[in-house]
Amino acid sequence: MKLLSVAIPCYNSEPYMEHCIQTLLTGGEEVEIIIVDDGSTRDRTPEIADEYARKYPTICKAVHQENGGHGEAVNAGLRNATGIFFKVVDSDDWVNEEAYAKVLETLRRFVYCGENLDMLVSNFVYEKEGAKRKKVMSYHTAFPKDKVFGWSDVKFFMKGQYILMHSVIYRTALLLQCGLQLPKHTFYVDNIFVYQPLPHVKHMYYLDVNFYRYYIGREDQSVNEKVMIGRIDQQLLVTKLMLGYYDVTKIANRKLRHYMVQYLEIMMTISSVLAIKSGTDENLEKKKELWQYLKKQNLPLYLRLRTGFLGQGCNLPGKGGRKLLIAGYKITQKFYGFN
Repeated sequence: MKLLSVAIPCYNSEPYMEHCIQTLLTGGEEVEIIIVDDGSTRDRTPEIADEYARKYPTICKAVHQENGGHGEAVNAGLRNATGIFFKVVDSDDWVNEEAYAKVLETLRRFVYCGENLDMLVSNFVYEKEGAKRKKVMSYHTAFPKDKVFGWSDVKFFMKGQYILMHSVIYRTALLLQCGLQLPKHTFYVDNIFVYQPLPHVKHMYYLDVNFYRYYIGREDQSVNEKVMIGRIDQQLLVTKLMLGYYDVTKIANRKLRHYMVQYLEIMMTISSVLAIKSGTDENLEKKKELWQYLKKQNLPLYLRLRTGFLGQGCNLPGKGGRKLLIAGYKITQKFYGFN
């Protein structure tokens, strides 16, 4: 059994996937690298996956499947994982090798000492094309360092500070036990990957290293704002799915409940901002329908989100209100460095 399984979803990823794989190979024999070719047709992605599987047969595994989207590639990685822990690294991203060694050392310590660990959190860096200042997403204010902790020990999450796929490593068995299954042909499912397992997480550890390097800058990237607006229906679908997994108002642990409500709040905000920025009446109607969907499904949660600062901002009346929201969004965008 491997210590860590790393799934790399690849779709026509020839220009950058080798850099990603090379940084992960430094983990050696304790790591299993699952290269998932998600129906690539336009380049050498399938051949590159097979080449690494041949060259490093005890580390790399090539999985080929019909195109199912990012979520189905993650599902395939999880189905093929034999490691005690599981992580996803997108093919245009990479890891810092020094931090990687510390991550593996930490995971190894838990396994050898027989201690329970459900989720390891580390920092990630926005590697934004052309940006002189690299924004680091760290969790100093939220988590105690260098100790096992539970949700009751969580401190304070600042606005814009969330656990993302880039920052999390889950225990593989926990993901299987909670029935994680990401939807096919849908973008933005990384939010589901992080969110759905949270109530099953009891033992956490925060390692304060800048491990994951999150590249932003390609025009065709899924997180490019224009691309996100074009795929707003998928953003709305993911948000609705997340609203339906749990009645978060009834989660017993107060701090976990608060965090999950905040996560849904930001999902509602992103969906609303994209609809407004699109400038179309059709998408404005979709925004209205999303809020009505929440109201019908969970009235207490609707009232909590709708009367909050972000909820009020998302629903300011008229063109003037929408302009004010976009102005605030741009300021936040510049401060946090996201796309």
